[in-house]
Amino acid sequence: MILDKFSLKGKVAIVTGSNTGLGQGICKAYVEAGAKVVGVSRRPSTETEEMLGASFHNVIADLSTVNVIPSIVEETVKKFGRVDILVNNAGVIKREDSLEFSEENWDTVLNVNLKTVFFLTQAVAKRFVAQKSGGKIINIASMLSYQGGIRVPSYTASKSAIRGITMTLANEWAKYGINVNGIAPGYMATNNTEALRQDGERSADILARIPAGRWGTPEDLEGAAVFLASSASDYVNGFTLAVDGGWLGR
Repeated sequence: MILDKFSLKGKVAIVTGSNTGLGQGICKAYVEAGAKVVGVSRRPSTETEEMLGASFHNVIADLSTVNVIPSIVEETVKKFGRVDILVNNAGVIKREDSLEFSEENWDTVLNVNLKTVFFLTQAVAKRFVAQKSGGKIINIASMLSYQGGIRVPSYTASKSAIRGITMTLANEWAKYGINVNGIAPGYMATNNTEALRQDGERSADILARIPAGRWGTPEDLEGAAVFLASSASDYVNGFTLAVDGGWLGR
């Protein structure tokens, strides 16, 4: 049956940024689809843990450094025996005029949004190869993987690069049965967009361009996240799917 292809029963997923917003929503969707989930967060994912119970395990890690990567993979395997899915969701954004943009703001964003993403993905892919099981990798991109944005040069650089390495890794790893794809959320009601949503003029401009006429929610991302993690997407590779209420079509 076609719906069986969307099941994640017996699968184990790592989802970064699991304590709030999109990451929390993806954790919830995966557990509902039958998976066990290891959520990685800088602060305890208490709410997520209470919501999902024994199917969820929280790993506390600061993703601004690659030093935490081996322990994330090791703890996942120790807890649930394997790993089948990785969602690189955690990210940071710094807003500052490009003429004044600091090296610190540049490095902070690129370290979390790109460097750690690449090396965590590499570590998990090595595990997939060792398991001889294939696997699914989903990188959370952005509308700024396609556009320039304003006052967010490091974020735009990181998300443009995420779309690029998604294609590169798909090219290299398809032969191992590893699917690498991305999701580009539109303007979502999350912590990262709080400043925009509180700016009446900017918020009105954004909403005027979204054909759906509203900010997105974590629930809007759940279907795409389950699809790309499931066997229903076995012949989808290297593509970044926009979940944007029609923003890119305007």
